[in-house]
Amino acid sequence: MKTIHNPSEEKQSTELAIGTFIISTLLFVLYIISNGNPMVLVIAWPFALAGIVVNSIMFVHLTDRFVHLPQQRKDIGMKLLILLSNIPILFFYYLIVMKS
Repeated sequence: MKTIHNPSEEKQSTELAIGTFIISTLLFVLYIISNGNPMVLVIAWPFALAGIVVNSIMFVHLTDRFVHLPQQRKDIGMKLLILLSNIPILFFYYLIVMKS
């Protein structure tokens, strides 16, 4: 018997994208409010590195699902776009922090 996998039930990728966005935004706001306190960067850099690793793993997982489940590419593609939408936002945060 073949098990049918429904990726629309897979909410981890969306939760990961939203979670990393919220945490990075909070760290960015904390950095701005603290007038560029370097202590915030000491906390933020390990989170940024961990976020890159975990998001990369999820990206590879979703890409694998996208290739192997052609009937559900629309849902998986949307999750990939949500995950990738963090990149320009975080790059914008990075530019602001580096210019201050």
